[in-house]
Amino acid sequence: MNSTAAPAPWVAGAVVVHEGRVLLVRRRVAEGQLSWQFPAGKVEPGESFEEAAVRETKEEAGVDVLAVVPLGERVHPITGRWVSYTACELAGGTAHVADVDEIAEVAWVTLSEIPRYIPYGLFEPVQRHLDVVLQP
Repeated sequence: MNSTAAPAPWVAGAVVVHEGRVLLVRRRVAEGQLSWQFPAGKVEPGESFEEAAVRETKEEAGVDVLAVVPLGERVHPITGRWVSYTACELAGGTAHVADVDEIAEVAWVTLSEIPRYIPYGLFEPVQRHLDVVLQP
């Protein structure tokens, strides 16, 4: 998947689903109530949202993923940053804390467990996607 380069400053998030669970990472430094989130990071110059989501997932959680479809964009209500979300599928590797400076923990979470990790709710297009792909 190759889209046009992202304007800066944007953050790209990867919504990685595998075997009925979604990948979350816990940042070492929380931004307000934001602690657990999808693998995400700043989009580099010339990089698409999808490319950044794939790269950030590898850097943070040590797994290779493939971008499947863009899910939407918004200004994050907690951080105030522009965020693009991309649905991804696992292509290889075992999730682990790959960036020890930035990430404290990784978890594969079921649909029913998401509110314990992200109590303020998800971006509606991401929630709709997960409601479909994480159904038992």
